[in-house]
Order: sequence, then structure tokens, then C-alpha cells
Amino acid sequence: MLAPVVALLALASQALAHYTFPNLVVGGVKSGDWVNVRRTNNFNSQAPVTDVKSADFRCYDSQTGATATTANVAAGSQLGIWADQAVYHPGVVNVYMAKAPGDVASFDGSGNVWFKVYQVSAVTDGGKTISWPAENQPGYTFTIPKNLPSGQYLVRIEQIALHVAQTYGGAQFYISCGQINVTGGGSGTPGPLVAIPGVYTGNEPGILININYPIPANYTQPGPAVWSG
Repeated sequence: MLAPVVALLALASQALAHYTFPNLVVGGVKSGDWVNVRRTNNFNSQAPVTDVKSADFRCYDSQTGATATTANVAAGSQLGIWADQAVYHPGVVNVYMAKAPGDVASFDGSGNVWFKVYQVSAVTDGGKTISWPAENQPGYTFTIPKNLPSGQYLVRIEQIALHVAQTYGGAQFYISCGQINVTGGGSGTPGPLVAIPGVYTGNEPGILININYPIPANYTQPGPAVWSG
């Protein structure tokens, strides 16, 4: 009977040890934990955010009050946002950015300033199956739009875990905000711009959803369209 007990303990440990996103990867080099990323309230494996209207929905840093070192990233290059363990809950990913009016370390990200630059959605086939390409990944890498204007930005990841999202407030948002300085940028106009919080009500079909039964025939990614520059 020892093996089943060990398995149950392992599952319980995994359920409590919620993942975080403490690292940026620039030029193929991963930063130390919370160096280029603002330390979130759940840095010690506390719960994710479930209230899309909370001020913590932006960067989840109200308790830590953390700032970070700003990383230089060239427009048109790759930026990675890495987790502290494999992302094990089924769900999707959105990455937003917001340009700071000055030093990003003192920028709180308030207002209609956020635009989406990357997403990982679900794969459906009309109700027979649904799969989650963002699941079981160590992190996510995307291209900083080539025409993004130079300057300092917050870059915010949200992995939306949907395993218990069948009731309002059940979706779990794993969030962090990194600080970057974009160099060699262009003259693009990112958009559409949204506020965070404010971008979601929590009733969106991609947030309030039963992914288990009946299997969804399609999936609608929450948030605005991706701006690719």
C-alpha cells in the first residue's frame, strides 16, 4: 500500500506547489530568479490570482512591492519567460506589454496601456478532443515585434489554468511582470490598447468554461488580438 500513498502525497505536493514565472531569457541566457522579473506575491508557492478585477491581476506584486533590473532586448529578437517548474495545468497563455513613460522601475502599468504580443491557444476538432500546447512547457519564447518603438516596457505573462474553470472565479491566472528596455525599435503603433485589470470580466467563454465535459467544440482566446508589428 506504500506506492499509492506516495503517489497521493506527490499529487498533493504538486497541487500546493503552484508554479511561478521568475525568469526572463535574453540572448539565450536565463536570468536568475526575480532579477529581471518583479517578485510576485506567490514567490513562495502561494495561490495564483483568480479575481480578474483585483489590482493584483496586473503584476501580482502588492505584497512584495518589488522592482527588478531592466534587461536590454533588441526589437525583432527572441524573449523567453520561464517558469520555476513545468507548467502542468491545462490552459492557455497570453503575453502583454506596456510602454513606460519613463523609468519602467517606477511604472505601475495603470491605464489603457497594454497590448498583446503573443498567445498560445487550444487546439480543437469540433468537440471530439481538445489539447493544450502550452501545457507541460518550461516556459514560452516569442519575438519582440520588429517595429515596436524603442523604450522601456513591462512585459506581463499570464498562463490561464482552466482545469476548474467551470464556475465563475475558477480559472487560475499565473502572472508575472518583467522589465525590459527595447533597443533598435521602429515606428509601429501597438494596439489595441487595454487596461489590466479591466481587460476581462471573468465571463468570457475562454475563461468561464468546462473543458472536461462536454468537450468544447471550439475555444475562444480571451483578450485582444495579437499585435505583431
